[in-house]
Amino acid sequence: MNDRTRVFLAVGLTVLLFLGVQLGALALIEPFHESERQAVENPDDPTNSIIYFGIILVATALMLAAFKYDLQWLIRALIVGVSVMLAWFVFSEFVPSVLTVGGVNAAAALAAAGVGAALLWYPEWYVIDGTGVLMGAGAAALFGISFGLLPAILLLGVLAVYDAISVYGTEHMLDLAEGVMDLKIPVVLVVPTTLSYSYLAPNSGADTLEDETATDGDGQSDPNANADSASNATETDDEQDGSLDRDALFIGLGDAVIPTILVVSAAFFLEAGTLSVPILTVNLPALGALLGTIAGLIVLMYMVLEGRAHAGLPLLNGGAIGGYLLGAVASGLSVVSALGL
Repeated sequence: MNDRTRVFLAVGLTVLLFLGVQLGALALIEPFHESERQAVENPDDPTNSIIYFGIILVATALMLAAFKYDLQWLIRALIVGVSVMLAWFVFSEFVPSVLTVGGVNAAAALAAAGVGAALLWYPEWYVIDGTGVLMGAGAAALFGISFGLLPAILLLGVLAVYDAISVYGTEHMLDLAEGVMDLKIPVVLVVPTTLSYSYLAPNSGADTLEDETATDGDGQSDPNANADSASNATETDDEQDGSLDRDALFIGLGDAVIPTILVVSAAFFLEAGTLSVPILTVNLPALGALLGTIAGLIVLMYMVLEGRAHAGLPLLNGGAIGGYLLGAVASGLSVVSALGL
């Protein structure tokens, strides 16, 4: 199998991972709503977006400080803890409560603990990816039902601008990326291009492409990778070696989570254009946002494989917002109504 075929297959797997996060989040809308997991009292308050963005800035500063003072173990412990929490939220909705201990679904609790144990003792790429999809779906569903249409659109817009500034301007996300990639935690989705690839092997981050992440942190192993706790940037490896000559692609989990917030928000807060799909809560605006995200991802990957570094969220969030508006108009809504104004 030649380099081009291997990388194109990896791009296809990346798309499938994104779809896993998006479809998983749509499946969690009703269970999370019934379990009253909305994070705010008033989802339509646009200041929610400002508060969340402020939290991201503070988290970024704390992570930079942790790396400066060699406290990486704190970041790893935090991300593994968040992974277990989100896994518990998801498993508690779908794992049958065959045994209850103190009001807790024991099977769901054991499954969530198993996720944490796997991350601590064997964080191979498929463990990272499986946990990432699980976390991403849970996080996107939680934020999606907590952000109304206008706050969700504002959040995506602000984070797209922040991503561009942090990648093309200050470049501070590159410092975070370098440290987080070495921690082997699910802030990135790891997509091998060879069957022999191991994320646990020394220098496993070499010759890769990567984006930033959302709520979990950032990471980059070399000048070709980059993950961020609120946004994403994609960058090629050694361009002199050829953009297709790489062992794996890395893309930040936030690249999948953040645009999916709008997908979930549209499905949850709009009744127009409802589609009958088993298990999933979905309508035309949500479907448009989903397809727009995937379109932005394909364009992003094409640009990256051409050998240029790019911020991910401007394309991904822009695709999500554009696709959402097209779907909203197709379902009979005005643009003003679709914007939540």
